[in-house]
Amino acid sequence: MRDLVVAGGFVRAADLADEFGVSLMTVHRDLDFLQSQGWLRKVRGGATALPSAQFHGSVAERMTTMAQTKQHLARAAARLLVPGQTVLLDDSTTCLHLTRELTEHTPLTVLTNSLPAITALAKEPGVSLIALGGAYFPAYDAFMGLHTADSVAAFRADVLFMSTTAVTRGRCYHTSPETVQVKRAMMAAATRRVLLADHTKFTRDGLYALAPLTDFDVVVVDDGLARDEVRGMRERGVEVLVVERG
Repeated sequence: MRDLVVAGGFVRAADLADEFGVSLMTVHRDLDFLQSQGWLRKVRGGATALPSAQFHGSVAERMTTMAQTKQHLARAAARLLVPGQTVLLDDSTTCLHLTRELTEHTPLTVLTNSLPAITALAKEPGVSLIALGGAYFPAYDAFMGLHTADSVAAFRADVLFMSTTAVTRGRCYHTSPETVQVKRAMMAAATRRVLLADHTKFTRDGLYALAPLTDFDVVVVDDGLARDEVRGMRERGVEVLVVERG
């Protein structure tokens, strides 16, 4: 039952119960599980594959969204690195772009909960890699939750690079409580915190509050962000690095 993926539109829980010959309670339990992994969104009477404030697409989909802009943000963020530092990377696709820039700034120790980042850095000379384990969330291709947050708390990093799903009224929001739990642990473990957010993040809504922008030492954005937004952040005391997209 947990192999079920909603292909599109809406599916009725009662129809699933009939098709698989299971109870409605079993269907709802499995839909709850799939929603927690980000594969679908439960609605009254069933589930839908339509995106919601809790889920903004798979890793593959997000890697192709604003890809060039994310590359520019990652390149600018990498210039903040100093060889010899211990670096925390979150599971965002923006920071996955950053993994391609790290080799220019080695030696580095990198801690991350992102499986694609772990794979990308595993054989890179000059990178000492520490994988942060925990419960694996396939929709995010990352390890999240309590055990991951506990793993983070065992370390101290010089700098954290992370992104967010949405920025609304000066505060970051994210897709799941498990994600927020891990990212807050990362923020607490880092001496310096750098947020990478392309301008589209400022047009979205999120469900779970993560942190105010003032909790970051640097916010890296692209020049597609409205000047009023940039001015507002700076007036709140946030250091903003605006990157030209070229």
